[in-house]
Order: sequence, then structure tokens, then C-alpha cells
Amino acid sequence: MRPIANTRSVTGIPTGRLAVWWIIVSEIVIFGGLLGSYVMYRLAHDSWANQAAHTNTMAGAFNTLVLLTSSLSAVLAHKAASEGDGKKAAKLLGATICGGAVFLTVKAFEWTHEISIGYTITSNTFWSFYYTAAGLHGLHVIAGMIIMGIVAKDAAKGRELHRVELIGLYWHFVDLVWIFLFPLLYIAK
Repeated sequence: MRPIANTRSVTGIPTGRLAVWWIIVSEIVIFGGLLGSYVMYRLAHDSWANQAAHTNTMAGAFNTLVLLTSSLSAVLAHKAASEGDGKKAAKLLGATICGGAVFLTVKAFEWTHEISIGYTITSNTFWSFYYTAAGLHGLHVIAGMIIMGIVAKDAAKGRELHRVELIGLYWHFVDLVWIFLFPLLYIAK
């Protein structure tokens, strides 16, 4: 039986890292198309300023702080893993997961309020874009939290510590998407 390749011989890049970058590039295409459409539509329709005025900027700003803080704990987890401290890496990944949970909880309260006062995905085009973009982002947060939990479980046992870096790369991408979403959905009115 031949061993599974763990490094691409031509590039010298570990297979896992290369795979994560391919995933990120494909996600950039998805979010890029969605955000590009949003910007083009927003520029063509002045009525969006009135519709966008009803988003909760404070909730969006708080969630930005939460995600940026969770990225810091992901960086610290990577540092711990690279030093061979799997238990510390697992705890820091747990903190990152908690950040994702706080983000989703705030988003749930925010959406519950918006929907209760009549701003639904079918209200108008702005709210359709808002719920689609924020919802797609939320699904990526959930996926990252699940994968991070699996990686943290192994890291706590000192196994597969290289994967801490890989989930960290993905989490930073999720944060970066939010850095674009926050001003477009909450500030650019």
C-alpha cells in the first residue's frame, strides 16, 4: 500500500493547506458574486438607503468585535499547536467556537426582531440580499465551528496538530467576509 501524499512535490505545499486554499478561493467566487451583485444593485437604486436604515448597526458592530476576537484565539491556538501544546490549542479553539456561538446568538436575536417588525426576506430587494448574504455567512460560521470542534478534540489528545492551522485559515476567511458584509449591510446607507 502506498502512503497518502501529504506534500505536493512540485510546490512543496502540504496537501491540507493546499486544499483549504482551494476551498477559500471557491468561496471567494461565491461571496464575490453575491457582494458584487449587491454593490451593483445598490449603486443603481437610491431607495436602498431607506431600507438599509433599519439594520441594527450596534449588533453588527458588536458581532464584528466578536469575530475579530475569535480570530485572535484561533491565531493563539495555531501558535500553541506549533509549539506542540495540543491541550492549550484545543482550549483556544474552544474559545473560538464560543465566539462563533455568540455571533450566531446575536444574529438570531437581531433577525427575530427584524422579522417581528416586518423586515423579511420577501420585504424588498435589500432585505433579500441582507438575509441571503448574512445567512450564507452564518452557515459558514456553523461549518467552521463544527470542523473546529473536531480538530479541537484531536488536538486535546495531541493528534493532528497541523490541522489547527488549517481550520484557522478557514476561520480567518469567514472573518474577512464579515469585514466586507458589515459595512455593506449596516453602514453604507
